[in-house]
Amino acid sequence: MTRDRSLDVAVTGLAARFPGPVDLADWWSALVDGEVLTTRLDRDELLAAGVPTRLVDDPAYVPVRGHLDRAEHFDTTLFQVSPREAELMDPQHRLMLETAWRALEDAGVAPRDGGTRTGVFASATGSGYLRAMIARGVTDPVTVDDLVHGTEPDFMASRVAYKLGLTGPAVAVQSACSSSLVAVHTAIQHLLGGDCDQALVVATGFDFPQAGHLHLAGGVQSASGDCRPFDRDADGVVGGSGVAAVVLRRLADALDDGAEPYGVILGSAVNNDGAAKAGYYAPSQTGQERVIEAALRAADVPAASIGYLETHGTGTRVGDPIEWAAACAALRRGGARPGQVPVGALKANIGHLDAAAGVAALIKALLVVGRGTVPPVAGFTRPNPLLAGADAPLRVPTRAEPWTGPRPRRAGVSAFGIGGTNAHLVVEEAPPSRPRTAGPPGVRLAVLSAAEPEALARAAERLAARLAADAPDLADVCHTLATGRAALPERLAVAGRTPAEVAARLRAGTGVARGRVPAAGCAPLAFLFPGQGTQFPGMGVGYADALPGFGAALDHCLDAFAAPLAATVRRALLDAAFPADELDETALAQPALFALGYAAATALRALGLHPAVVAGHSLGEITAACVAGVLDLSAAAALVTERGRAMQDCPPGAMLALGCGADEARALLATGPPLDLAAVNGPESCVVAGEEAAIDALRTRVGERLPTRRLRTRRAFHSRLVDPAVPRLAAALRAVTTRPSVVAVASTVDGRIVPAGTAPPAAVFADQARRTVRFDAAMASVAEAVPRALVVEIGPGRALSAMAEAAGLPTLALHDPGAADAATGVLAALGALWTVGQPVPATAWCPTGRPVRLPGYPFAGPRWLAAELTAPTAPTAPTPGGTADADAGATAPPDPSALMRAAWAALLGHHDLAPESDFFHLGGDSLLVTRLARTVNAELGIRVPIRDLLASRTLGRQTQLVRRLVDDGRAG
Repeated sequence: MTRDRSLDVAVTGLAARFPGPVDLADWWSALVDGEVLTTRLDRDELLAAGVPTRLVDDPAYVPVRGHLDRAEHFDTTLFQVSPREAELMDPQHRLMLETAWRALEDAGVAPRDGGTRTGVFASATGSGYLRAMIARGVTDPVTVDDLVHGTEPDFMASRVAYKLGLTGPAVAVQSACSSSLVAVHTAIQHLLGGDCDQALVVATGFDFPQAGHLHLAGGVQSASGDCRPFDRDADGVVGGSGVAAVVLRRLADALDDGAEPYGVILGSAVNNDGAAKAGYYAPSQTGQERVIEAALRAADVPAASIGYLETHGTGTRVGDPIEWAAACAALRRGGARPGQVPVGALKANIGHLDAAAGVAALIKALLVVGRGTVPPVAGFTRPNPLLAGADAPLRVPTRAEPWTGPRPRRAGVSAFGIGGTNAHLVVEEAPPSRPRTAGPPGVRLAVLSAAEPEALARAAERLAARLAADAPDLADVCHTLATGRAALPERLAVAGRTPAEVAARLRAGTGVARGRVPAAGCAPLAFLFPGQGTQFPGMGVGYADALPGFGAALDHCLDAFAAPLAATVRRALLDAAFPADELDETALAQPALFALGYAAATALRALGLHPAVVAGHSLGEITAACVAGVLDLSAAAALVTERGRAMQDCPPGAMLALGCGADEARALLATGPPLDLAAVNGPESCVVAGEEAAIDALRTRVGERLPTRRLRTRRAFHSRLVDPAVPRLAAALRAVTTRPSVVAVASTVDGRIVPAGTAPPAAVFADQARRTVRFDAAMASVAEAVPRALVVEIGPGRALSAMAEAAGLPTLALHDPGAADAATGVLAALGALWTVGQPVPATAWCPTGRPVRLPGYPFAGPRWLAAELTAPTAPTAPTPGGTADADAGATAPPDPSALMRAAWAALLGHHDLAPESDFFHLGGDSLLVTRLARTVNAELGIRVPIRDLLASRTLGRQTQLVRRLVDDGRAG
């Protein structure tokens, strides 16, 4: 009979930091080898950690712990936590934030994405950090209040939810040593009850300082410093430090999204011993039996199907036999055979992680059923004589062994808390992966982001190493990076066709776009459209292959042209073998360039990239007008068709680019055969046009004195040779009605900005065919009207980009001739837009893919320790105040600038402050703003409205606000 799997829960992500190797794969290898990963600390290490000398020198003191390296380090920048707030946070809260972030990433879910209702269920050990601060005499009410919020368990889950943007239930779960396994059970109930779509369970076990313990005769802590569960020589438990997190989803949901779980939780149960035991601290065999049986019933599987048990396994003389007897009884009654179930006892390797022990045990059990290897119980030599007899279903493995139990692989996980709250889970190996249909080969875009440049560099190196070593499917990699990672300010993007290619580019730094999201928000965009002379066969291939929506937009555009011309334009755009000579003909080149520009701009706008201003060069001005809404598509297509034909019928001519300014060009044209100034593109860039013989004569006359370049045209545009075309264009435009523009247009006729909402006369599009193109003036106007504008050139290359850069505008060409291929160039350009904060959606580069395991965020923050813990005496917080006037015996009011700087430093812990420093970006919040206001009001005798401080945000603006209020008070 098939089980009903509707209540099964998948573990889709996990993250942990345990004693021993940092990498989870290396840590697992250490477990398989039976390594003991606890640390025996020497006297100097203990004293440096803050253990009192009298305790270190006590003969009963056992200097052993499962030590967690760098436990007090924290990445404040990523979480926007001020230095002072970090100092007053228990390291457990800091560890929890970083590990929760990593677990979500491991599940392929972006922290702060807000699209999934994620519940948080958090557990922690009591705060030794808080106790140490209080013991040092910290009594200032404000500091104590901050300490309570930064250390107490009540605020853990909500802090994680706030910092990671999670909107499901946020609940602290505390039941001593079973806390985190009870939290898993609680999370499952919320998940199955519909309170959330995903659950994050995170737990820490950490004492401050990390040190040993004082052995008490008859106590549960080891005298030897060795934790030996179920062993004849077991003498107690050893403490350990660690943090662990798992991400849970309903199995059906996870599989529908293509996730590959670590394993599946089939059932769980929680109970309490009640009063039927020897004492409050004593375990109860009956309670433990019942919780195991209840979990098996919830899982709807027989005990005979269990092939492994991860025990609570404390290594105590009383606790081990009771746990053994309870598990044996429950499993035997359910049909388990003698010796069928090998046990695990993680505490033998890393010590007792207290509140985090349950999730740590769950992670180990998932690795066992997932990999099919049972590690030995570390340090085990001979069984405790009080364990059940030879018919026991349990046995203790003394070496790593392959799975020999029933299939599918199933395991039990137990955690029992002081006071009698018992928890048990039944887990199973993940179902077989669904076959993946690989998408078509093509270029992909990998994106990375971080809070700081150094972190971004570390992330790039780690990703490159992963791609080079394992070559995961690149579509899955790019999907995971785009949808399963938070989009942070420091960014990079790299396009490629294979994992090896992307890895090589990341390491070499070539072909990698890097940028930062501006604090003021993404820059407004300016779309530029080139004119004739930039065309080449197949110039639309890169757009068609890499720009979502381009194909549909091109179809729509070509429908506006006559069928024979539309078919020819399509071939010219999408066939690299199309005859170049045929495309160079004006009658085809102009419709083809228009169609390319219009379709690409339409696709960009569909992605959410909307220009603030548009401009075009020559023919490009018609494309810009159509994109701006001045001309409808049918009118623009008819105009471009007639323009191409009319100019095709004009006498042949040539055009020459000159590396000089407009005045020098005019001086050159004052003598010699008649030529016209066709375009002024920049301070040292002009184009002249006329008969071919006259162009050749000018080029000979200039010689090597000026740079020159013949343009790829067969007509002398914007010269007297195209005069015959102007009446034809004017006639074609008489029936055209222009419409008010939806965006501003930078006119290249007079160089001015035509505001949005303006409908220019249609005749201007006939006149502009003959007038000098004033592209330099248009770009200067864009730079003045939209000073932060990012110019995006939409066409076959970057002919206009250098001209815009000459006006001081940053540019990006969608089609980069220097790219490995056209599609790579277009996709890399989309990535470059994303790196500077433009709202390019992930569907632009990863329409398909499923989550894959990739390196997570490379945390590397400094060590944070409150000054109160190192100072000889408890310090009094400095209050920014005035200076004594020795002569008058009075105190002069402090300078507002000095006061605000000192107040910010005291509240935030930042001392490197500038006028543009943002209170909230440095970790401030509304509560700290009220304290800032209280300080200012007390020192200056004024009342600063909190709302005004909130609105001002930066140090400079807040200081101006305070100074103005002070001056107003003096004037009054």
